[in-house]
Amino acid sequence: MSSDERTREQWPPWRTQVEAADTTPIGRAPENRRQALVKLAWVGIWLVYLGAPVSDLAHGTYGALVTTAAALGLTVFVVSYLALVFLRTNTRETPERWVYAVLAGQTVLSTLLAATLGKSWLVLFVYVAVACGAALPIRQARWALPGATAVLAVVGISVDRSGDLYPALVIPSLLGGFAMVGVKRLVRTTQELREARETVAHLAATEERLRLARDLHDLLGHSLSLITLKSELAGRMLPDRPGDAAEQVADIEKVSRQALVDVREAVSGYRRPTLAAELAGAQIALASAGVAARIHPDGAPPGLAPDAEGALAWALREAVTNVVRHSGASTCVVALASEDGVATLTVSDDGRGPGEAHQPGNGLTGLTERLILAGGTLDTARSGDGGFTLKASVPLNAAPVAAERHGTGE
Repeated sequence: MSSDERTREQWPPWRTQVEAADTTPIGRAPENRRQALVKLAWVGIWLVYLGAPVSDLAHGTYGALVTTAAALGLTVFVVSYLALVFLRTNTRETPERWVYAVLAGQTVLSTLLAATLGKSWLVLFVYVAVACGAALPIRQARWALPGATAVLAVVGISVDRSGDLYPALVIPSLLGGFAMVGVKRLVRTTQELREARETVAHLAATEERLRLARDLHDLLGHSLSLITLKSELAGRMLPDRPGDAAEQVADIEKVSRQALVDVREAVSGYRRPTLAAELAGAQIALASAGVAARIHPDGAPPGLAPDAEGALAWALREAVTNVVRHSGASTCVVALASEDGVATLTVSDDGRGPGEAHQPGNGLTGLTERLILAGGTLDTARSGDGGFTLKASVPLNAAPVAAERHGTGE
């Protein structure tokens, strides 16, 4: 699989655009004509229950003036209903004043048409209830729905005494209205989940940028410091010691190539340094800087998880880089120890040490973040002989330690 194919799998904007052209995300307004038509079809399909008032007008029971006025009133009602359900998609916004005005107008229009034309028009109140559930905030809809149903019952009693009013209209009015409230709750939950997903994606991207920044700082800071140091040595050896200078230039080439490999691995997310490699690199870097190195022991403590070992390896690299670049020390001591389920790396030198007002730089800040991700801590202080001490601690994996002790008979 090529890198382009992996990119399309992980983040397919082309697929998102195609899907967006076909469907409207829940809780969002339509973004194009196709989405608008699909949503209008879903909303308009429920208008089939207006067949009773339309049939009442089609029978020709009323005069031309009454029929025209009733048809006009029904058209205004349907348009206002579609506008409310279609446009009110954001469940978090406070409704505009026109929403309340339209709902009030629908209630008045339904009352007028049902009271003058008969029980066939009582179905309009069901649509009023659904519109209240769709357009009003949930806390207001809880009161508006019983109110609209109460108006339906009062008007219904005056125009229909057959007793079919309650099962035919009152119950559907309440059920339809509160069902729309439930749909609104679902829409709100979907919006919150979508926002949470976007937040998680943003945090993941931010964390990846921080990881890359930490890796590049630690990798390039160490490698460039070593290159600079060896370049200075090679310059001092020329022209009297060309053989030794050539060795330093060869080392510079090796360090440069390794730095390039490390940067590629860091960008790819595969870089995980080991303590053994960093200890060996620390000896070379300190020796090149003329700093006597005392390292004990020369390996990682048993039971150290890969992530924890990687965090300590980064800590060692950062500490040695600071010794080489800033300390002016003649001796550096590196100690690895494990006790009470905690592995500790201590790096101390006899150099100048930081001033009282010194603030941690990007290296120590990034190192602190790495150790926190591994469940560890970082402590820094002035050493007893005036230098600087860095102490990094990470938890051990209890299972390997127990297995090793059992195998050795402890």
